[in-house]
Amino acid sequence: MGHAPPTRNPDLAHARRAFFEQGGAPVGQLPNAILQSWRRCRSLGLAADRRPAIEPVGDARLREMREQHERLWRLARAEIEMLASDAATTGSIAILTDADGWILDAAGSTVFLDKAGRVALMPGACWNEARVGTNAIGTAIAEGHAVEVRGGEHYAAANRILNCAAAPIFDPRGQLVGVLDISGDAAIAQVHALGLARLAVANIEHRFFDEGLPECELLRVHRDRALLGSAREGLLAFRDGRLVAANRAGLDLFGLERHELGRASWESLFGDALSRLRDDGMLLDRFGRALYGHVDAPTRARRARVPAAITVSAASRPGDPLFDATQDLELDRARRVLDAGIAVLLQGETGCGKEVFARELHRRSARAGKPFVAVNCAALPEGLIEAELFGYESGAFTGARKQGSQGLLRQADGGVLFLDEIGDMPLALQPRLLRVLQERELSPLGGGKPVPLDFALVCATHRDLQAAIEEGRFRADLYYRICDHVVRLPALRERAARTEVVQALWARIGSGRRLAEPALSLLTGYDWPGNMRQLVSCLRTLAALSEPGGEVGIDALPAYLRQPPAAGHVEPVRMPAAALDALELAAMRAAVEACDGNVAKAARRLGVSRSTLYRRLGGDVRRPA
Repeated sequence: MGHAPPTRNPDLAHARRAFFEQGGAPVGQLPNAILQSWRRCRSLGLAADRRPAIEPVGDARLREMREQHERLWRLARAEIEMLASDAATTGSIAILTDADGWILDAAGSTVFLDKAGRVALMPGACWNEARVGTNAIGTAIAEGHAVEVRGGEHYAAANRILNCAAAPIFDPRGQLVGVLDISGDAAIAQVHALGLARLAVANIEHRFFDEGLPECELLRVHRDRALLGSAREGLLAFRDGRLVAANRAGLDLFGLERHELGRASWESLFGDALSRLRDDGMLLDRFGRALYGHVDAPTRARRARVPAAITVSAASRPGDPLFDATQDLELDRARRVLDAGIAVLLQGETGCGKEVFARELHRRSARAGKPFVAVNCAALPEGLIEAELFGYESGAFTGARKQGSQGLLRQADGGVLFLDEIGDMPLALQPRLLRVLQERELSPLGGGKPVPLDFALVCATHRDLQAAIEEGRFRADLYYRICDHVVRLPALRERAARTEVVQALWARIGSGRRLAEPALSLLTGYDWPGNMRQLVSCLRTLAALSEPGGEVGIDALPAYLRQPPAAGHVEPVRMPAAALDALELAAMRAAVEACDGNVAKAARRLGVSRSTLYRRLGGDVRRPA
């Protein structure tokens, strides 16, 4: 017999009877946001005892939606990947939607992705409150703030299998642009999901300002100097003496709400002139309280920063413990190769720090003062990757920007181009990339004059490219163009100085918090199957859930760190990448066969996209007509 889903409210069953059977208003028996949502749903005539009719859109329409919301997807991708790493270990998924509740992306536990598919919690489905009833995504949109909906708090009885926490995403001018949600099984308590969703949204909203605000003076301020440069710094953009854009942290410094953007004047907020912030690095608000920071000068067009898909820090530091003597030697050898115009290929397990190595390689190279552009070939949607890489002319495809796009390859001109997960690049695009690497020029999509290029190339993959060549998934001529110098990075469990690595990362992430010795010992001794990415995700969670200046002890660590290995525990066998690839392909073929050739159903069962199945299995499956 299954366990009843845990609930924060033992009177929930009584509240449901009072509301749905007796037509009452169970005030005080459940959170006010939930009660207000139930009332809205009832006024719309939604039936709580009927499964909502949700039909996900087809692949073509989903691609159009992703193209339409390309900026949101791009800025949120790093947070989705980071949350998905955690979610995979807690049986949950991270979800990104647009402002209307259409799901653009979902990643995390493959087991729960299959369960979520039973209620259409998947890309291409709409979870607006008016369609689905009370749920974290739709209710966060309706309420305009973060919401948690657990089990039976969902309006539709069919959705009681879910525990969901969602936070809305706002652009700099206060417009709702999307929602980030963490959903899991209602039978498993997701204690910290709402806090993690809020933290991820703060990072996304902070990233929006890096794309530039034309003709605005952008203040980066906080009452605590230690928070400057973090997602918790206040961002306030002024044009002609009026506040036109701000992040949540900036609004909170003055007790403002988003509807006051465009109305609040400089004089109503500050007692000092802007020049004092430029000259002294501080200024007083109108109550005489000190704010520290600096101001970014107005600009007509600030070049968009390319977000890193997986980032520990923007760059390492000289003498960084993340790089031991062996890696220092590898870095020096790779630098000499890169400076000679020869491509470098990084190989290693997922999450072992390939991008961190590439960024440090850029920092040490002769191109250190030039751009570093990171492109995750596996993360970009299949329908967008060609346009993202090579750029396009105005009107080249549906959803294209009117002014066109120069593409990521041109953004790397003069600097270093980092192609992460090169082994997952769609086969159809590989010849065009090879041609660009050979000729060092490209032509944007939709026509246009060929543009000469000058960049150093670093590629990375966790796959066995030789096996991929034999299986026809990777071109041999492209492989020989990128494999001139190969660096194999060790997994975190293989590194001797793990204590120094944990301490170095915590010094950056912990913001002054202390790690108790027993906690440090457990963090150091763990095997970290997800490598640096999993460790960084764990440390970020510990920092988000602890108080500034406090100490993090064993009780704060996730359960998988605190539980001793079971009796008779045997170290898992480390399989070579080629064997893992073969197992993965076999599992995909078996899923398609078990689903009678229904690729969409097989993809849901595996927790991957249909495009991934088509790309990996190639001629083994046929696309629908």
